[in-house]
Amino acid sequence: MARIPAGVAAVRTAVRRALPPSGLLLVACSGGADSLALASAARFVAPGRVGLVTVDHGLQAGSDARALSVAAWAGDAGFDPVEVAAVAVGGRPGGPEAAARDARYEALSAVAARVGAVAVLLGHTRDDQAETVLLALARGAGPRGIAGMPARRGIFVRPLLEVSRAETRKACAAQGLVPWDDPHNVDPAFARSRVRGAALPALVEALGPAVVANLARTAGQVAADNAALDSLARDALLSAYGSDGLEISVLSGMVSAVRTRVLHAWARELGASGSALSHRHVEALDALITDWHGQGPVHLPGDIRVARVRGRLVRVA
Repeated sequence: MARIPAGVAAVRTAVRRALPPSGLLLVACSGGADSLALASAARFVAPGRVGLVTVDHGLQAGSDARALSVAAWAGDAGFDPVEVAAVAVGGRPGGPEAAARDARYEALSAVAARVGAVAVLLGHTRDDQAETVLLALARGAGPRGIAGMPARRGIFVRPLLEVSRAETRKACAAQGLVPWDDPHNVDPAFARSRVRGAALPALVEALGPAVVANLARTAGQVAADNAALDSLARDALLSAYGSDGLEISVLSGMVSAVRTRVLHAWARELGASGSALSHRHVEALDALITDWHGQGPVHLPGDIRVARVRGRLVRVA
């Protein structure tokens, strides 16, 4: 029996470990090396229950033809169903990268719901995770950002977070798959492209190739710590509820890492958007507890105001 090439084996093993045992699976495939290798592995591991969706962001000339080309390959390769989702990126909040990401995830969720998929497989690799950690560090994003991309969140599954980008390229080459290289991935206008093309290679040169795996491993370790602290915070939030807000006396007895998570969760319950709620908002709420000197209400996203009133944090008009 011919030996399976190492890259192919690495991707297939990762996919086999990650897939739900039953139900329709959708692979999100741009035509790049990572998602092509993922798609091929998923079809091999779970024949007969793998479909494919490719998203046309409309940001480049010929993007519609590229999406149709990926769909045609998928149809010939036996994926079923095969979907092309065209999205509108313009007019969304945030920068172009964030807007494209939000539009893509909305489209993937909609297709999955329509066809009854139990999971959408994403092709993010260990290298992507390392880049995400570096970007989070640069933004001062804190533990939630440093935790990087989760292996699973809702319907989305990332089987390749422990597989390198080099391995996905080797997997494609071994199977005769010709990936498309997105020019946005090397465009210095995008922060991730600058990390990929300059910052991370500089770290590898200075600290050795293990830095990529170590950054990705750090994300997993921080994510585990976050999960434990979030569990403690859920219980702590319940203990802090008073008649019309949160009791300062209870909040002040919590350790900072738990209390700030309680405040973040409570702000979300009040209606503040998670994407707009920043550490500055949480710090301002925390100052109403730990640095109280009569300051006025804290303004949260969504036109929400919180004040300290008679020993409680309460929402005010």
